[in-house]
Amino acid sequence: MLNLNTLMVGTRQPKVLAAFYEKVLGKPAEMADEKHGFWGWQAGAAYFAVLDHSEMSGPAKDPGRILFNFETPQVKEEYERIKALGATVIKEPYEMQGGWIATLADPDGNYFQLVTPME
Repeated sequence: MLNLNTLMVGTRQPKVLAAFYEKVLGKPAEMADEKHGFWGWQAGAAYFAVLDHSEMSGPAKDPGRILFNFETPQVKEEYERIKALGATVIKEPYEMQGGWIATLADPDGNYFQLVTPME
C-alpha cells in the first residue's frame, strides 16, 4: 500500500505562497530554506511544502485539476478566517452527505478545500 506523505506546490513566487500558507496553517514553516526556495509544514499525517519552481509562472492554468483538502470540524469558521486572509472564494461552504466543504484558491490560483473530517 502506498502512503502519501508530501504535497508540494511549485511556484515562481514561493515567498508569497509561504506567507499565505503560514497564515492558513497558523504556524511558521518547520523547514524554511529561503536560499533554495523551500518552505514546509507538517499538516496532520502529511507534509505540505511550497517550493520555487522555474517552470511555474502566473496563475494556475487548470486550478481544479488537483485539489488538496484541509480537514477541520469548523469548516464555516475556517472558511471565514482564510477568506479574510485574502484567499479567493471558489465555492462557499455547502453540506454534502452530512459533512461540509468549502473551496478556495491561494495567491497562485491553486484550489484547496476545507472539509469536515470523515468518520
